[in-house]
Amino acid sequence: MTAAVLSLTLITACMRPVAPEPAVIRQSLPPWDAPRDAVSYIEAAGLTAEPLNSTGRTHIVAMTIVVDGWAVSIPAYVGIDRRRAQQAAVHTHDTTNQVWLEGRDIDAITLGQFFTLWAVRFDDRCLGGACEEVTVTADGQPVTAPRSLLLAQVNEVTVTARS
Repeated sequence: MTAAVLSLTLITACMRPVAPEPAVIRQSLPPWDAPRDAVSYIEAAGLTAEPLNSTGRTHIVAMTIVVDGWAVSIPAYVGIDRRRAQQAAVHTHDTTNQVWLEGRDIDAITLGQFFTLWAVRFDDRCLGGACEEVTVTADGQPVTAPRSLLLAQVNEVTVTARS
């Protein structure tokens, strides 16, 4: 019994946390899953990783994404690294297309940062691999600088793209 405890102690003492994979932004057409190693994407988005139980203000944005006429589902756990029990202040809990802003400093979070967390290319011309036309509306109004859209200031966002 003592030998088994000693062996287990030695094995666990030698194990190091697995380093996260680097952030890679996808340039493909949907579907897009949530990145598993979210801490890399949190850093790439310029955000701070917080514990899963972070407290602070909460704001929910209903997001609709349409590519080539097809609705795109936003997956659960975008911006959440379950392996390391950390999350970004912007993330998803489930597949209801609700984007949650929770924690400190939610006022400065942008739509561009959300797509970086999701590992999906998003710029003036492209959403993933759809590079023919990208339009964004917030609360029904056209958005002229979509990457800079402050999510805490809106309730509904629609992103439409054609390839």
